[in-house]
Amino acid sequence: MTRTKSIATAILLQVALLMLSPAFAAERWSEVKAHEWYNAQPWLVGANYIPANAINQLEMWQAETFDPATIDKELGWARQLGMNTMRVYLHNLLWEQDAKGFKQRIEKFLQIAARHGIKPMFVLFDSCWNPEVKLGPQHPPIPGVHNSGWVQAPGRARLEDASGYPKLEQYVKGVVGAFAKDSRILAWDVWNEPDNDGGGNYKKHQGKQGYVEKLLPQVFDWARSQNPTQPLTSGVWHHDDWSSLDKLNAIEKIQITQSDVISFHDYSWPEVFERRVKQLQGYGRPLLCTEYMARGNGSTFDNTLPLGKKHNVAMFNWGFVDGKTQTRFPWDSWKKPYTLEEPILWFHDILRADGTPYRKAETDLIKQLTSEPRNKSATQ
Repeated sequence: MTRTKSIATAILLQVALLMLSPAFAAERWSEVKAHEWYNAQPWLVGANYIPANAINQLEMWQAETFDPATIDKELGWARQLGMNTMRVYLHNLLWEQDAKGFKQRIEKFLQIAARHGIKPMFVLFDSCWNPEVKLGPQHPPIPGVHNSGWVQAPGRARLEDASGYPKLEQYVKGVVGAFAKDSRILAWDVWNEPDNDGGGNYKKHQGKQGYVEKLLPQVFDWARSQNPTQPLTSGVWHHDDWSSLDKLNAIEKIQITQSDVISFHDYSWPEVFERRVKQLQGYGRPLLCTEYMARGNGSTFDNTLPLGKKHNVAMFNWGFVDGKTQTRFPWDSWKKPYTLEEPILWFHDILRADGTPYRKAETDLIKQLTSEPRNKSATQ
């Protein structure tokens, strides 16, 4: 081989290696592509879903407690209401425990969901609730307490240990890569409420925001390196003014500028919901409200779901079937557990354990709004 050919071969090899690196991964979707994707969907309505017999993500997905029969029954109820999507949490430890089995269980879940016409959004990481995470059997619910067994992903120890980040990278690339072209999946929510301190009575994680600020862009890069046909997002949730980037904190800026479609949470009164929608419309991308509906906090199906329809916002309420997460109890149950009596008003959730509605007027409204034509005038 001549020296010239040798140099040329080396250059081509370097180019090939660069093309495989994250820097050459698919870029963030354009506004046009994001709207083309969104306008091809029905009006998206669903819930944040976990089976009634699982206390957290680990219990939902681990081989010993994964329950296809319950999932099939409950997603059937969802479809009867007219729901066509669900937001479903995964966990990095599930991948480390049994990557092959985890993928098989995700595949089984997708088969069940597809039979009911439901396209899930999968959540990769989550900053809420218990930062101390362990595989295996999970503790029973704390009596009278809201979401008493939910766990963060990654947990405190893993988030602080940068030497373990390659395992997080393997998880993101492994899961997204395995299903990157799967039309049964709606989207990837790369991190739920990344700048949340945690909540509950757990010990506060000092320096958590700094760790997340460094890791979140990498998670977007890892997911995008798999060139998924589904959009990526991460939802802003707690500030009063999202109207411009200079009003956001560092983590929120990453969320807004890296998301293909904009997602947000709102558990406030309907006028606050509508104000936030108008603020976020300024970024020129489809909007997905991936958490809402806390009756005692002023956010209800009656006052907020019609606004989602009006503004063409995808709507995912928190909670579906009352179960081990106990999210019928309000957030303040961490301070005063409801052990002697039920709350006057359910906080979250739609159905009782037997599938009957907590409030029939709500399920009638969901059926009505999802059966009507999409508000085409609101599409962009």
